[in-house]
Amino acid sequence: DSASLIAWYRAALEPLGARWAEHLLIVGPGAIIGFDERDDVAAKAAEPGRQMINITVGDVRAAERHLNTLGVTWVRPVEKVGGGWFFSTIVDPVGNYLQILQGPKTP
Repeated sequence: DSASLIAWYRAALEPLGARWAEHLLIVGPGAIIGFDERDDVAAKAAEPGRQMINITVGDVRAAERHLNTLGVTWVRPVEKVGGGWFFSTIVDPVGNYLQILQGPKTP
């Protein structure tokens, strides 16, 4: 059901800077997440780690607090990985992985 997936992505990402435009969620310059209804695609992701959406944020801990209010499932909790980078991974309602990242020069 695209409507519930769209609602989840909007609730998760609009407070982090994304904006909705027609049937697309604009997450950065030249970066969009599109939503479509298709009969030839399974309801759940068969291999969620095969392709991941990566979103960079300016404050990964603020993003973590916000996402926790939504009750997201963390596949990889926020962790410092070196070089000023923080990585984390959550799962969306249909099983896709979404990485929330912060780099040393992320605006």
